[in-house]
Amino acid sequence: MPKSAASAAVQTVDPLALENQFCFALYSASLAMTKTYKPLLDKLGLTYPQYLVMLVLWQQDDILVKTIGEKLFLDSGTLTPLLKRLEASSLIQRTRDEADERQVRITLTKEGRALRKKAQAIPHQMVCASGQSLDALARLRNQLSSIRDDLVKLAS
Repeated sequence: MPKSAASAAVQTVDPLALENQFCFALYSASLAMTKTYKPLLDKLGLTYPQYLVMLVLWQQDDILVKTIGEKLFLDSGTLTPLLKRLEASSLIQRTRDEADERQVRITLTKEGRALRKKAQAIPHQMVCASGQSLDALARLRNQLSSIRDDLVKLAS
């Protein structure tokens, strides 16, 4: 394409067209992702946000609510109802921290630890559903994490 034709093509791109928005591509991909997770998580009795909490706890049990919030980028107002529902399902236990009673400590119950085994196949199922290679998804995850980190710094 001649240089003037390329310049004209770039100039005709509408920066406010929905299909040109990175944020919309990310948002709609997120919606599609959670929709794909839903039947898998329904079998476990979890919502997607509850699954994220469980992933944190399966990696590191017996941690403060504050730590879970930091890892998931969630405030306590969003996290507390999720934790209450997980506790009502007998998957976690909430207790006051002995060192600082203002802090709440979260530990997995026997049922919560057992649920990990039932969730083992979910990551592989999601990789297959994506139609992407594991390497391609790892690169995308790293790029998205970098974008998120830059945006978090900007908002701070």
